[in-house]
Amino acid sequence: MAHMSPAVTLVWAALTTMFEVFLVYHLWSFDRFKSLRWNHGPRSGTFKRVMTYSYLTSIPLITIYAVGFSIIKYNNGFTVIPGMGITPTPYELWSDSAQSAILPLYLCYSFAWALEVVTHLEELCFWFFLIRSGSAKQDWFRSLYFKIWAIGSIVAIICMPLITVFTREDPYKCEAYTLLAGGLGSLSLTIWFLPILWTFPKFLQSLKKADVDTNTIVRLTKFHELNCIRVLFRFLFTIPLVILGIDGVRPHQHINDNMFATDLLGMISGIGCVVSSGITLIIFFPRSIKAEMASREAARELRRFPRSNAFGKDPMNMQRIYQHVSSNKLPPYEVVAPSHSTQKIPFEEMSDEENQKYWPSEMSPSLCMQPNRRMKDGNVEMGTVFTLTDDNLPKRSKVMRKSDINHLVYNWRSPLGRDSY
Repeated sequence: MAHMSPAVTLVWAALTTMFEVFLVYHLWSFDRFKSLRWNHGPRSGTFKRVMTYSYLTSIPLITIYAVGFSIIKYNNGFTVIPGMGITPTPYELWSDSAQSAILPLYLCYSFAWALEVVTHLEELCFWFFLIRSGSAKQDWFRSLYFKIWAIGSIVAIICMPLITVFTREDPYKCEAYTLLAGGLGSLSLTIWFLPILWTFPKFLQSLKKADVDTNTIVRLTKFHELNCIRVLFRFLFTIPLVILGIDGVRPHQHINDNMFATDLLGMISGIGCVVSSGITLIIFFPRSIKAEMASREAARELRRFPRSNAFGKDPMNMQRIYQHVSSNKLPPYEVVAPSHSTQKIPFEEMSDEENQKYWPSEMSPSLCMQPNRRMKDGNVEMGTVFTLTDDNLPKRSKVMRKSDINHLVYNWRSPLGRDSY
């Protein structure tokens, strides 16, 4: 943004700062920042950490870039140049401290763009893998698409900063080549998303024919609609920057010498960047208002009726029930109060480690779990693990073998969901 007007940098700074505020609010409402922890449950592997921190690191870097140039631009203002009129003060007339900040700010921008490529390349490769997977047992981490994502991410992280460093002698050329390289990379990924958007309705229809549950269909339909909007704004983000980059590397600039055209393209790009990033945030960290309300209500009821003092002298002997559930290694679903009370007393949730210990991922197909049930007389029937009969077990196994739907379809919540991969 060395040659753009202060208004463009101010728009970028204002939009990215407001998005940072929305990011903090959304993550707090999502899970009180628990998803940002390094060890967030047993499924916080290397892949999830890379995806989480690459996305969340790119946003502050863009904010630093925009706010930094906005401060520099407004401190230097405009200058009258003979033959050109009133223009933003050229960088040659900036103070030494302002000129020394150009390269670090451009490096922030190039690193942020490289991390963004990592994020969107993973989404692109994953959905190509899922739509084209011909077997329910295909592994994402051993697929060709995962290798493409890994190689492409390494290339992006290495090449983007190197382009900025190698062209640092001329800030105008540095900006032009950075915009051109990052813009072409992001634009190509956005174009490759179009086949996914085109085939996704057919993919949903195939899931319906396979009798996939309604919740999964609804979840994927919501993702498809959000992704359509995001792709539109990503075009608004990348195309203007590609135009400015192509014009900037040419010997004679026609667009970059026109303040109106430069500012218009820069502002459109800023709006596209922030809106598409906001939709990415919603996709990566999808909030469930219903689940949040239920969780708050459960916590409120637990504070009102703690297990040790619930209903006076504990007429249901809830402590004994809780110990019985724990000793039998059954997940505590819910204990309901006597029939004269309408309150529900939720047990404490098990940790992820306990769930993994008590319910291993590879269970015998003959075992099924039954949760606690409230009977009509107000009593509680304890949950248990039971074995399918010899007649039903072959039928269940036959249905499972026939399914060609990859298990990731059922488990997918977001690119960062703990059960997604």
